[in-house]
Amino acid sequence: MCLGFKRLRGICFTILRIIITGKNMIRTKYKKITALVIALVLCVTLAGCKQGAKQNEHDQEAGPGQTTGQTSDISEDPDLVPEIDNETIIPGRTSVNDFAAEKVFADIFVEPVKGISDDFIRGVDISTILAQEASGVKYYDADGNEKDIFELLAGAGVNYVRVRVWNDPYDKNGYGYGGGNCDTATAATIGSRAAEHGMKLMVDYHYSDFWADPKKQFCPKEWEDLQIWDKAEKCYQYTLESINAIMDGGADVGMVQLGNEINKGMSGEKQYSFICQLLNAGAKAVREAASDHMQEDIKIAVHYANPEDPDTIIDRLNKLRTNEVDYDIVGISYYPFWHGTLDNLTELMKKIRAEYGKDVLVAETSYAYTLEDGDGNGNSVDEKDLNKNYAATVQSQVNAVRDVCEAVVKAGGLGVFYWEPAWIPVNRVDWTQPEAEDTYEINKSLWEEYGSGWASSYAAEYDPGDAGKYYGGSAWDNQAWFDFDGKALPSLYTYKYLKYGAECPLKVDFASDALLIVNPGQAAALPETVDVHFNDRSKNGPAAVVWNRDDITRMLAEGAGEGAVNDADDGTQNGIVEFQLNNVGEYYISGVLEDGSPIGCLVKSEYINLLSNPSFEDPDRSMYDVDGQCVDYQQKETDASTGEWAMHYWSSGKVHFTAEQTVTGLTPGLYSFSVRTQGGDAGDSPEMYIYVRTGDHEYREAFNVAGWVVWQAPEITSFEVTGDSVTVGVYVDAPANAWGTVDDFYLCRIGDL
Repeated sequence: MCLGFKRLRGICFTILRIIITGKNMIRTKYKKITALVIALVLCVTLAGCKQGAKQNEHDQEAGPGQTTGQTSDISEDPDLVPEIDNETIIPGRTSVNDFAAEKVFADIFVEPVKGISDDFIRGVDISTILAQEASGVKYYDADGNEKDIFELLAGAGVNYVRVRVWNDPYDKNGYGYGGGNCDTATAATIGSRAAEHGMKLMVDYHYSDFWADPKKQFCPKEWEDLQIWDKAEKCYQYTLESINAIMDGGADVGMVQLGNEINKGMSGEKQYSFICQLLNAGAKAVREAASDHMQEDIKIAVHYANPEDPDTIIDRLNKLRTNEVDYDIVGISYYPFWHGTLDNLTELMKKIRAEYGKDVLVAETSYAYTLEDGDGNGNSVDEKDLNKNYAATVQSQVNAVRDVCEAVVKAGGLGVFYWEPAWIPVNRVDWTQPEAEDTYEINKSLWEEYGSGWASSYAAEYDPGDAGKYYGGSAWDNQAWFDFDGKALPSLYTYKYLKYGAECPLKVDFASDALLIVNPGQAAALPETVDVHFNDRSKNGPAAVVWNRDDITRMLAEGAGEGAVNDADDGTQNGIVEFQLNNVGEYYISGVLEDGSPIGCLVKSEYINLLSNPSFEDPDRSMYDVDGQCVDYQQKETDASTGEWAMHYWSSGKVHFTAEQTVTGLTPGLYSFSVRTQGGDAGDSPEMYIYVRTGDHEYREAFNVAGWVVWQAPEITSFEVTGDSVTVGVYVDAPANAWGTVDDFYLCRIGDL
């Protein structure tokens, strides 16, 4: 039985490289002759192995103990042998890219990505996978059958695997720092397993002993205190040895990334000319290794984060050009919850391709399918991080990944890598269960022993400020493509359906809870509909809702209110519910949509400010009538009551001004007006007051200032408005050099006449 093609090729290339470069093995004048002989043997052997693999697959299609009856004809006639691009054929798959050949019905909706090619990189970063498996993690297909993770990924359309490499992620006693303990040996093993399942490898050198990102770029321990030229030599030697080991191990390396998110530095260096020296040293090693392995098509990538700040990335690329850095691809991290809009990503990628002639790809992306935490360690992404276009649902996770792929296709990019889709809990922690604490303690011991958490306590020696304080498990488990128990989610198959799409029954993906702000004493009504996002995103809009009668009854009782609640046997009511609350408070009303999806409405009973631009944050302040030369608007957060802006006054002469706003369309009733003010040096008897003019009446309330940010809150309350308009304002008459700010004008209706 023939060895795996990739593995055999790696072994042959290793022998060939040793013959060509080895010392004291073969006399120099015989090296070329020997190499030529080996090359000829290599070609014959590989060709036979490859044909044997194709024949083996053909035999397997006939079933155990059977033949197709056409084996000899196909093997003897090359014209009858099907053209198959991949070099390693996996039983049950027709190509390396196991994509759907047409639109299918599935558990998720996937809108086709127009123009996507079959060789578009559909990649994943699974750098923690060996540590996960060592910790006992198992993976299952959608039917609950245990499967090898690489088989699952390949069957879901993944064609590329990315793996990070740290120089020496171990302490002085050999204990791993965690995060997968991703050294060269780890990368070689992952690369070999990926190749066995027809997937290429992207090697991601952090050039650090642990995590490298825009916030930290630590120097490897062995490189500390080196001058830049010595550090560059170390970088070259390390990269050459590492990439050779990975390729010799059987990985099908297609791309090498030099540095990880190097916006602000690399390997402890911040001066960009030094960073460029290191990049060129790494690039030199990669080119040499590729040549030695006769794989000159291996590409070199550089990697940046924060595409929402494109000017910084462009500045870095200009520095690479100035320093003549050797690279082929610009990789960009794009997380929908942190990195701005997809349109911005596409435009940046187009600009890079046009101005620098480089290929582009998204080196990292992900999205949450739930807000729950699976292992007791907490999550990196929670509700406040969610992108407004996607909820924390499986369908939204699918949509987010699909949309990133589309943005890259529009830019002419190479592809996308999803970051750590298999980093699930080593054991699920459910804090509602009595065994949760014991399970969490077991997780902690496994994270420490195998490095399956984001960091172990041993990393404290290298990164005391972060890993040393917050070491623990996976903060990414709510963004995986597997649930907390390892079962494949429908989102695992997103890549598979990108070209032709997938359909499923129309259903609600997510609905946004309604927010209703009501003024005490005024009539209000619950909404008949709420905004809904459907899984196919073509019918987003209002959907009818049924509100819970018991919740409404409770709100009326606690809010000292009254209203109409329709009778219904099931405890619900349909349509509008009119009501009035008399107390200030917040009340949550639950409900259901037509398809049974839960929804809610937060009712906030609070006095509503009837003034426009009450805190001066809007640059349009034309609604205020200001009389006086000593007053302006100041942007200074420390001098503002709310936000950054406030009305500011000062003069070297006498300070005198009025500032007022007139409101119309009011309902007759009792009202209240107040402002917030602070200042100083106003003397013993300044004339300062707020005022209200309504009809023939004027109300005043005096105030004074007592020092910087010693806020006063003068208020005129329970004044009557019998018409439909009122004018409110502030008056200041003070001696020279008086100063201060006025902010938060507040007019509200507080009751009936």
